[in-house]
Amino acid sequence: MTTKDAVLDDSEVNVEKVNLLGMSEEKLAAFFESLGEKRFRVKQVMQWMHQRGVIDFDAMSDLSKVLRAKLATVAEITLPELVSEQTSEDGTRKWLVRLAGGSCIETVYIPEGNRGTLCVSSQIGCSLDCSFCATGKQGFNRDLTTAEIVGQLWVAAKAMDSLDPTKDRVISNVVLMGMGEPLLNFDNVVDAMNLMMHDCAYGLSKRRVTLSTAGVVPALDKLGDVTDVSLAISLHAPNDELRNQLVPLNRKYPIAELLRSAQGYLEKLPDKRRKITVEYTLMREINDRPEHARELAALLVDTPCKINLIPFNPFDQSDYQRVSNNALYRFRDILIEAGYTVTLRSTRGDDIDAACGQLAGQVNDRTKRSQRYRQQQDKGLEAVRIIPS
Repeated sequence: MTTKDAVLDDSEVNVEKVNLLGMSEEKLAAFFESLGEKRFRVKQVMQWMHQRGVIDFDAMSDLSKVLRAKLATVAEITLPELVSEQTSEDGTRKWLVRLAGGSCIETVYIPEGNRGTLCVSSQIGCSLDCSFCATGKQGFNRDLTTAEIVGQLWVAAKAMDSLDPTKDRVISNVVLMGMGEPLLNFDNVVDAMNLMMHDCAYGLSKRRVTLSTAGVVPALDKLGDVTDVSLAISLHAPNDELRNQLVPLNRKYPIAELLRSAQGYLEKLPDKRRKITVEYTLMREINDRPEHARELAALLVDTPCKINLIPFNPFDQSDYQRVSNNALYRFRDILIEAGYTVTLRSTRGDDIDAACGQLAGQVNDRTKRSQRYRQQQDKGLEAVRIIPS
């Protein structure tokens, strides 16, 4: 074989392309530096990707033809695959997107007045298995990459035709309250949130990006060192005994540790007026009694917070029931009388299973948990006997 025969044409060499979508400003700068390009290329490419929705390098007209050709060889902008879209009667929209490996996740857009909130997922499934959440019943597959988290925002904005600098921005808020526990995917979630807030990307305010956690205390302890987004904690019970049943993670990190860590996060923020949002899902005759409200008021007395009450949204594989309106308003009034700011989360999108706690997706479950729940449900159905009249 001659030397000439041994030389492969560039088209014959398999180059593993780098996905630019989830790269932070610094990572993109390092990437362009490796190509011998100047740093100003970072701003150009970020704006094309995130603000104009352009993923074809050939369409990036302010890049040189040589650079465009080079990028097409070594890089790509890869997005989650849009599988389906549903729209609720109340205007809520839900997208099912497929990721590498075949699993699907759900992303929800909730319009309300002059703002629109996008609820994004951080994992395929969830490893925590909170007893009142549909996602946990689906088991767990893996963490999402930064590109897969940001890609949900891109897909939703594109679907609503708002990836255009000449048009009004439809998505004003992003909450990491979808599938998964964000703090168990710490690095990718932080990079994604920082991209959402970047002026050359989506430009969201730090007050309009909210991370919700069930209480992964070690990760929460270091969150304030790397970002200053808004914080929500999924509490759902006023004492450890009850929360152990609803949120199994509480057995490892009890309420006192969670509140200590959340207060520590606030102390690291430069704006000392910031508050934590305490999320409390109300279930009929489980955690909705007046004594629970009074206990919650006493528990949070030293925590700067506002309280968001969420009526439980029923789903298959759950025996919990929605709180009655009387119990809901009674619970709210007790907290207001104790001096708290309290909001009631209205149920949105329940006709398309997009309400809080209902997101499920299609998870290639590595834990076999979903199979166990299905078997339990089947056994329960078999035990039902219909008595003829």
